[in-house]
Amino acid sequence: MSLTANSLDENATRILEARHHDPFSYLGPHRLNDGRLVVRALQPQAHALDIVLLDGGGTFSAELLHPNGLYEAYLPADAWGKAYEVHWQTHEGKHVQHRDAYSFGLCLGDLDMHLFREGRHWRLFEHLGAHPKVKDGVSGMQFAVWAPNAKRVSVIGDFNCWDGRVHPMRLRMEGGIWELFIPHIGPGAHYKFEILGAHGQLFNKSDPFAFFAQNGPQTASLTWDYHLYQWKDSDWMQRRSSQDPYHAPMSIYEVHLGSWKRGENNRPLSYDELADQLIPYVKQLGFTHIELMPVSEFPFDGSWGYQVGGYYAPTSRFGNPDQFRHFVDRCHQENIGVIVDWVPAHFPKDAHGLARFDGTALYEHADPRQGEHMDWGTLIFNYGRNEVRNFLIANALFWLEHYHIDGIRVDAVASMLYLDYSREQGQWVPNVHGGRENLEAIAFMKELNMQCYTQHPGVMMIAEESTAWGGVSRPVASGGLGFGFKWNMGWMNDTLKYMEKEPIHRKYHHGEATFSMLYAYDENFILVLSHDEVVHGKHALLDKMPGDRWQKFANLRMFLGWMWMHPGKKLLFMGGEIGQWREWSHERQLDWEVLFGEEHRGLQKLVADLNHLYTSRPALHRRDHENGGFRWLDANDWENSLFVFVREEPTGDQCTVLVNATPVPRQGYRLGVSQPGVYRELLNTDSGLYSGANLGNGAGLNAEPTPWQGQPYSVVVTVPPLATVVIARE
Repeated sequence: MSLTANSLDENATRILEARHHDPFSYLGPHRLNDGRLVVRALQPQAHALDIVLLDGGGTFSAELLHPNGLYEAYLPADAWGKAYEVHWQTHEGKHVQHRDAYSFGLCLGDLDMHLFREGRHWRLFEHLGAHPKVKDGVSGMQFAVWAPNAKRVSVIGDFNCWDGRVHPMRLRMEGGIWELFIPHIGPGAHYKFEILGAHGQLFNKSDPFAFFAQNGPQTASLTWDYHLYQWKDSDWMQRRSSQDPYHAPMSIYEVHLGSWKRGENNRPLSYDELADQLIPYVKQLGFTHIELMPVSEFPFDGSWGYQVGGYYAPTSRFGNPDQFRHFVDRCHQENIGVIVDWVPAHFPKDAHGLARFDGTALYEHADPRQGEHMDWGTLIFNYGRNEVRNFLIANALFWLEHYHIDGIRVDAVASMLYLDYSREQGQWVPNVHGGRENLEAIAFMKELNMQCYTQHPGVMMIAEESTAWGGVSRPVASGGLGFGFKWNMGWMNDTLKYMEKEPIHRKYHHGEATFSMLYAYDENFILVLSHDEVVHGKHALLDKMPGDRWQKFANLRMFLGWMWMHPGKKLLFMGGEIGQWREWSHERQLDWEVLFGEEHRGLQKLVADLNHLYTSRPALHRRDHENGGFRWLDANDWENSLFVFVREEPTGDQCTVLVNATPVPRQGYRLGVSQPGVYRELLNTDSGLYSGANLGNGAGLNAEPTPWQGQPYSVVVTVPPLATVVIARE
């Protein structure tokens, strides 16, 4: 007969009240003093329950101990160690049978808790989260989650009616990790963790290590097996492991996957559709890499992915994890690298996410002066906690290993470096030395970069860092942060300010346009015209340019030509290559209809030709980060807003570049060259091919023995208005 909760022992009461930290001590099989076996099960949906031995040893009816579904069955002594199933009937008469989750042993016997506590378990993703496992010949899912201050954690999902009483987890006391193997669950099951918090509050959380997840208002995690995809990019991966990215061309097309192009009814394209459409487009334009704005799962479309909810799951907006793998695989098969934006600086406060994960400030700082981004309404990771650093570094390694990502662009590095970032006096806590530097975040970034480069040779670690912090892209051993590259925000700000000025005023700002060369080799720079420059009232690139329609197009063509010839790798945000007039919006596709216009098609062709020239001429990329790769011929012609320089490299390849930042053509301009012979235009942004005025130097230019601009020879050229011209000796 059933008993009241008061007549049960403490263990049973705690099980019924879903507050037991070790359900295995009561549920499942237990040997009694008289040698018999007792099997206890909690199944609130059951009307009747039996234990069935799988060797044919019999069926044993269980007694209902409590109306909330607590059952107990007695088996003979020789049943100890034998496999059994739990058979039960619902109140509606449905028959259910399954292996008992509480009949299996420890799940995480191979997890090195010492490494985890030290924050150095770089393969943590192989243990935490939900993993397909076979135990005692039975397939299922092994769940594990870190919640050291929780009083109880349960796995809830569509396999147990989202009832936290059915599958409480066992606590591994030494590390605060909860574990449970649940049989008969395969990929695609929805689940969360129900947590009884440190202060008695009850709430549900998505899995921090979920490998697949819902998006938007739906926030369940999904089980997935990330080992099944068969990669076809072995040639690419082998080449990548031995490549030298510093001396190779790198021209990056930055993409927001949800708004590059839309399907019918304004729906985003799937990963498969993007593989079929985006990759050929990028290849046609000659870009070497695609950089994806964050693809880790995120709840709010308006964050563009920069408020991450699921660090280990590619967003399901466009398909499942293997479809994203297929997209990356296809990129590699077409010799296109893939860079992803990664956001370890902050995370959102959403109730289902990392915020106060076990009822305490676990991933974040408890003190809002350290733990909250006031500007963004988000929380800051506690880099001083070993397990949190481990979570993030293992995450970066996971993307490199299991998604074959070629580069990680780390977002908002400046906000991580400085404790007083965007804070007033009294709103931040100094470090142990009284300074403003975030010492824990600095140590985290150094470890991150060392591990990524050590474990995945050939990848790129890229910092979006907007201050004058020294050595961002220098090795840790040399005192740097250890990144491979840094976005050149100074160049971007100075040149855009210069370009937005009317040409008649540019001569008064000549130094702003040449200033970048004073620090061009302080870091391994990437020149960026990113999404941040074409939103929030900043205007689209084309619309930033001054003048009438003709001048706007000429200015933008000249500017892009100048950028591609300037030392540093290149990045252009989608839409810039077609001259989109409107600012970018994540809610709609690019304005592809502008390509009906000749000027827009010309701009698009120019970008393709710039990429071809940049990648084919060693002078334009091999010494992007070396002082000897650039030489001014004339940096001081402020009166005419002319800039003349040489790009060169040791094998002898040499390109001379002229930039005319005014709408006045310069006829008969004498240009110094280093050798005799015939010189020809390699590129002219005013060419009719690009819908320009077609003023230039179509015929060959014969060098004369007239020294000029420090060179022993010279040629006489025509410099078109608002144009960049590149010439080289035949």
